[in-house]
Amino acid sequence: MRLMIDGDGSPVKEEVIQLGKKFQLPVLIVTSIDHYTNKEEPEFVHFIYVDKGAERADYEIVKLVEPNDILVTQDYGLASLALPKGARVFHHSGEEYKKETIDILLNQRYMSAQMRKAGKKTKGPKAFTKKDREHFFMVLNELLAKELGK
Repeated sequence: MRLMIDGDGSPVKEEVIQLGKKFQLPVLIVTSIDHYTNKEEPEFVHFIYVDKGAERADYEIVKLVEPNDILVTQDYGLASLALPKGARVFHHSGEEYKKETIDILLNQRYMSAQMRKAGKKTKGPKAFTKKDREHFFMVLNELLAKELGK
């Protein structure tokens, strides 16, 4: 089991790294070279940098994700590709994407895109708060404790 992050714009990297340390799990962050960092990270944290371009990180994640990995992404499309590979996929809100509901989310995304294309305004995501961050950490912490018996 690994903790994987769709690193482009993820607001919960530090929380995932904390959980990786606590549960002694490797953390893999896949992100665009645009987000390159020299920041020192613990040995169990690995970065994979991909070229600039739409969905480059997503393609790399789909290639690398394995059964029982836990992936954190806000991208419904990426979630829909990782679920059939046996990964558990979470939004940074702490909500788990499920095979049974991913089609509904993809359809909502499509309908919103069609509305925007037609010139209508749609709601964007709400601001990510400290409470959201704490909820994400709690959800993933409880899941890992249960799964790993710690």
